[in-house]
Amino acid sequence: MRKLIIAMGGSLMIAAPFASADVLGVAANISYWDSDLSGEAGKKGDLVDLENELDLDSDSTANLSAYFEHPVPVLPNVRLNYTRIEQSGSGELSTQFDLLNGPVDSELELSQFDVTLYYEVLDNWVNLDLGLTARDLDGELTVQEATLGGEVSRTEVNGVIPMGYLAARFDLPLTGVSLGGEANLISFDGDSVYDYTAYGQYELSLLQLRAGYRQMGIDYEDSDDRLDIELGGPFVSAGLTF
Repeated sequence: MRKLIIAMGGSLMIAAPFASADVLGVAANISYWDSDLSGEAGKKGDLVDLENELDLDSDSTANLSAYFEHPVPVLPNVRLNYTRIEQSGSGELSTQFDLLNGPVDSELELSQFDVTLYYEVLDNWVNLDLGLTARDLDGELTVQEATLGGEVSRTEVNGVIPMGYLAARFDLPLTGVSLGGEANLISFDGDSVYDYTAYGQYELSLLQLRAGYRQMGIDYEDSDDRLDIELGGPFVSAGLTF
């Protein structure tokens, strides 16, 4: 992990002198993500299928993001992103999971807060950003037997994960329309996390509208607990740029 962070940091220092924002820029947006979940959770070697056994379904997904760009070439720009996912369901275990059997009620809560430091490598009708993201990941799966006084199992994963950051956007001149994508990813020692977004964007004065598709995967082990999940689906967002 340390070698990966050093390599990414070196790449950022090389990229830093090439481009910077011409003026100060601030933006913030809120989005709705209609995501489907698949994958499994592990507890002390036991596995449970989140989709087929627990029948988890999306209750709410919140995503907030903001960035600050400046014309100082040596200092990185800053991007913040917060995502919270809540899913619940009622299902039935096909095998024993952490001493639980039969019908169960389940709830998955997943939150992540990203701090990204990045440089603008290109800044014209083709935009390219490179950077590093520190992701504070906090996930908990609660499974309870659907009987009075039933057993309860909690699977928890927590950690701050360093990730590479890449963003590209292609502007169609004089239209306010652009196409773009963003990616955060890392893979190390059996764990992997990725987060991809592809979108179309329209800007009118200070208003920024986006629609696209987001795919996120987490394969992360924390002591005896493990989450190996994927979420994907369309999203729409609205924001303001200054």
